[in-house]
Amino acid sequence: MTGLSTIPRTLVIAPNWIGDAVMAQPLLRLLKQQHPERPIDVLAPAWVAPVLRAMQEVDTVLGTPFRHGALQLRERWRFARELKQRGYAEAYVLPNTLKFALIPWLAGIPRRIGYKGESRYGLINVMHRDDPMHPRAMVPFYAALAAPPSAQPPAGLPRPVLKLADGQIAAVLKELGLHQDKPVLVFSPGAEFGNAKRWPTSHFAELANTVLASNPEVQVVLLGSGKDQAVCAEISALSPRVRSLAGRTSLDQAVALIAQASAVVSNDSGLLHIASALNRPVIAIYGPTDPDHAPPFSDIARSLSLRLPCAPCRQRECPLGHHDCMQKLGSDIVWQELQPMLAIH
Repeated sequence: MTGLSTIPRTLVIAPNWIGDAVMAQPLLRLLKQQHPERPIDVLAPAWVAPVLRAMQEVDTVLGTPFRHGALQLRERWRFARELKQRGYAEAYVLPNTLKFALIPWLAGIPRRIGYKGESRYGLINVMHRDDPMHPRAMVPFYAALAAPPSAQPPAGLPRPVLKLADGQIAAVLKELGLHQDKPVLVFSPGAEFGNAKRWPTSHFAELANTVLASNPEVQVVLLGSGKDQAVCAEISALSPRVRSLAGRTSLDQAVALIAQASAVVSNDSGLLHIASALNRPVIAIYGPTDPDHAPPFSDIARSLSLRLPCAPCRQRECPLGHHDCMQKLGSDIVWQELQPMLAIH
């Protein structure tokens, strides 16, 4: 990194999760409205960077050079010295960890805004607090940092928005061998959080078979990381005309493919929130997590949850062993909501 102009800049340290990074975008928009002359730099890990590059408010994405979970104090000090040359007036620290709050403090950035997190007194000098008994939804949780610390969440928030050029979308479809003139239906059957958040593979396959029986022209595509390949293979085995791209696309490609989708059916995952920010028709499937905490926000969106007495348990594995919150949410329920989306688009 080298020194830049004398115009003050804003640094935002992004969350480490893709979905959270998407839901932080309204904060960036509010910051840009407050100081339109200030470039906004975002510090983020490589796996989140493609989402940030699709945000118009972002000037530069800076890669996080640290190993996950490691303090690496010497490396953070060196990196902070490089950041100091960029002339930041303020820094917004979105992760709640102590180690990320160290960076702007070491860089001598005068205003350092964030939540209390891991008792970050001194490192954060404009400190916000959240009520753990009544947590805010993620969009207002991050957007609140644009205003002085207050118990009241901001009103009238813009929703997250990602934008891609049409040429970028067309190029990715060509790379992946998909037809631009045929509908694309994206399934996101993975979930980094754990197995409890996954709708059963048999349900995804049943839904795919129903869709293809209704319209053989639909291109049903499975998206996910390399960790989701086994799950996607189970779906493909039950519905052979489905195409799995899990672990075979970059996040840039996945974002472009979602931007073309006629509809997206997803577990509570980062790809769900990417689809929402691209304003695609979305069906979000919730089991152990709260559908009101991070709901989809597309113009056309449906949150499906059986809202059983045991949910939301927020556990990685079903503590009761039956996984009823997902097992009993049948493919027919999802098809009823998906059918009009495919008819419109």
